[in-house]
Amino acid sequence: MTALLQLSAVETDIGGSRILRGVNLEVGAGEVVALMGRNGVGKTTTLKSITGVLPVRAGAITFAAQRIDPLPSDVRARAGIGYVPQGRDIFPHLTVEENLRLGLVVHRRSRAAAQAGLERVFALFPVLKEMLSRKGGVLSGGQQQQLAIGRALLTNPKLLILDEPTEGIQPSIIDQIGDTLKKLKISTISEGEATAQARQEASEIMGAVRELKRAGALAILLVEQYVDFCRDVADRFYAMDRGAITISGPIADLTDAVVREHLQV
Repeated sequence: MTALLQLSAVETDIGGSRILRGVNLEVGAGEVVALMGRNGVGKTTTLKSITGVLPVRAGAITFAAQRIDPLPSDVRARAGIGYVPQGRDIFPHLTVEENLRLGLVVHRRSRAAAQAGLERVFALFPVLKEMLSRKGGVLSGGQQQQLAIGRALLTNPKLLILDEPTEGIQPSIIDQIGDTLKKLKISTISEGEATAQARQEASEIMGAVRELKRAGALAILLVEQYVDFCRDVADRFYAMDRGAITISGPIADLTDAVVREHLQV
């Protein structure tokens, strides 16, 4: 498979400290690749190096047969890289519709093409169509994540980068349930109801990734802690430790033994 994205011996520093140490990684067109690892091993730094948020110290990043590591972030975005960062970064004081329409300004397109893009997003995330007039800041964590993914899809990317798309909405973790309660801002909601809503939101996001994979219209680079989700949607995986890739392969090779050795704390 010809690589759509290729990182070759990439090194990146933050504040004078070496974070990435010779990272090699490839994503093919239409492929879903999971980048995995414990907290603090360099996954988000890898994504920021790809998108141009952080400059690389050494190595090369190639996208669609073009060397992009010298290019600014906006040029990379227009080349076809969509990025949903950890924490989502939606605009809380803009409505859902205004947030979405910001994704349309990356490329000039006809009104019909823009509407078709919006309808594609609404097909993946029906709740967004119901909430067009609501401010982004009042949405739950899962709804904000859907909004962020929808906005990125409206940039018409060839590669969609997702950094922890289910973070904060996995209902099995009590602290995350509490966070959901706060974001919902409804004091009367029960913990059980919050758990059910979080479970539904996580399911909708996972379903959208599965549908995007099925359609095969774009490649996805996914940073995710939820191993079963990665096994379900990814074609291949890379595991990181201390800023370097330690193991990679087809997703069938992501065995319990590999998870224990490379991913568990």
